[in-house]
Amino acid sequence: MALGLPSAAGLARLCQRVNRLKRLEDTTMETSLRRCLSTLDLTLLGVGATVGSGLYVLTGTVAKEITGPAVVVAFGVAAVASLLAALCYAEFGARVHRTGSAYLFTYVSMGELWAFLIGWNLVLEYVIGGAAVARAWSGYLDAMFDHQIRNFTEAHIGVWQVPFLARYPDILAASILLLASVFVSCGAQVSSWLNHTFSGISMLVILFVIILGFILARPHNWGEQEGGFAPFGFSGIMAGTATCFYAFVGFDVISASSEEARNPKRAVPLAIAISLGLAASAYILVSTVLTLMMPWHSLDPDSALADAFYQRGYRWAGFVVATGSICAMNTVLLSNLFSLPRIIYAMAVDGLFFQAFAYVHPRTQVPLVGILVFGVLTASVALLLDLEALVQFLSIGTLLAYTFVAISVIVLRFQKVSLSSSPSPASPRPAPKEYNSFSDRIELVGIEQALAPEPGQLRPVLRPYLGFLDRCGPGAAVTWAICILVASAITLGGLLIFGDSALHLPRWGYILLLLLCSVMFLLSVLVLGAYQQQCQQDTFQIPLVPLTPALSVLLNICLMLKLSYLTWVRFSIWLLIGLTVYFCYGIWHSKENRREPPGLTATRYVVFPSGSLEGTVQAMQLPSEAPAQEPGHAEQPSSP
Repeated sequence: MALGLPSAAGLARLCQRVNRLKRLEDTTMETSLRRCLSTLDLTLLGVGATVGSGLYVLTGTVAKEITGPAVVVAFGVAAVASLLAALCYAEFGARVHRTGSAYLFTYVSMGELWAFLIGWNLVLEYVIGGAAVARAWSGYLDAMFDHQIRNFTEAHIGVWQVPFLARYPDILAASILLLASVFVSCGAQVSSWLNHTFSGISMLVILFVIILGFILARPHNWGEQEGGFAPFGFSGIMAGTATCFYAFVGFDVISASSEEARNPKRAVPLAIAISLGLAASAYILVSTVLTLMMPWHSLDPDSALADAFYQRGYRWAGFVVATGSICAMNTVLLSNLFSLPRIIYAMAVDGLFFQAFAYVHPRTQVPLVGILVFGVLTASVALLLDLEALVQFLSIGTLLAYTFVAISVIVLRFQKVSLSSSPSPASPRPAPKEYNSFSDRIELVGIEQALAPEPGQLRPVLRPYLGFLDRCGPGAAVTWAICILVASAITLGGLLIFGDSALHLPRWGYILLLLLCSVMFLLSVLVLGAYQQQCQQDTFQIPLVPLTPALSVLLNICLMLKLSYLTWVRFSIWLLIGLTVYFCYGIWHSKENRREPPGLTATRYVVFPSGSLEGTVQAMQLPSEAPAQEPGHAEQPSSP
């Protein structure tokens, strides 16, 4: 072997470490945080995170530049697309009662390295998202005072001409972020009370806009004399849908707060459904009245709602709208500053990030260090950086998290292990048992015959027709089907987004390749559907699995491929920084790295999903470097 090259055993140990799963007994209801949030609190957190500056800015921009009055359809389609991702979050939030959102969901299903990268991207998403909203808040308030704040700053501090830096330091945006961080550090109940107040004012303003907007509506603004309902055609509607999709980003704050919910099993899915429904209704109705009040080509893309009332002679209504927009932006700021420290806290508790961020204040029971450090960091970004080039990070990071959560739902549905550390009263069968000696194998055959088909096994009704799938080995068919599903979704998304022009194929070749990828995608879904899934009666579960999460994966990939190549370059740089942090710190300090004492070697016999009794027991030699499986936690070969 060449000097310096890693051995095969070393590479195997490294792969084992980066793919280790979080032990599921850590996802119980016990927590050092305070469980004080009700369903109403979670719902208003979700509404505040989704109905923000997008309602007052995005509607006018999309209507004037992309879709015309068909922005109503774009928001409707985007709401349906967001529902696919929201259902995945709802199932996980109901079953895993810990903070961490997509980071935690990936950790318990796909592995440590993937979870760290998702958490790393969520950190970037919340930092840039909070800074961007703070600057929008500052700009809106500055516009109300005829830009006196900007003129004062430029006159006394000067104008910067440095790449990636803002034109001038936005002291107002940084100040509001620091003030919001102080309030968030006072406890979840204080944050919830502030969010209730601002959300209530914002919803009243939205209701006012809808009622007065319909009174002032002119139906001919959708007529042919103004360009028609869809002046940019079907392609404009699809482009508008891709833009409007990001207006619904934010409902993951609910799952990130599940560890502080009183009854997460019921409250999380209910809050996600209600908040997404309210957000979709607000966006659709407001965009309807906006395009009915004014011709779409006359809208001001920067402040469409307020300007529409100004032009119709209701200047006082414009001030009401401006007040509502500032309250809506405050709720988004609070949601970002509420979620970000909890993602960091979850990573620190697991040992993947610096332990100082796992500190919880004994009185307020919030991750105080994370709130203060990342509050200052977000304020610094808002103060100094030009955010226009960085905002696209929000899109790619969020879509990647949505994709991994959807894949995680599929993976966990076919795993044999229950997500709870103890069997629930409604569970149809006891938790799987590990067989640690040859004498136990005598008992195994009788038990296996008595049990109903386990998750990951071929459905009995299909076994006479698809029995050949069991020849692949325990769980291999499910693993291969998930891998083919993801690969075909990436290829199909690339074909749909870039078309035949990028591949320089003849028309028949492009159509043939498109059909082949579509068949592979559908075939992988059908193969997964032929296997038994987990069924839990006492928690929310997504309908039509694996079809629903598979469609979410395909949609998210298509939207990611629509982003510019510069976004992917910046994103790759951020990932490289994250990989450096993980391999220099996280992989060595991970809680899972300390699960099993060094030098311990054991032979275990584990029940694997299989269609025949001959393949139900396999002996596994556990190396000393591998973390031990906890009692009642079977091996999970079906994880990709």
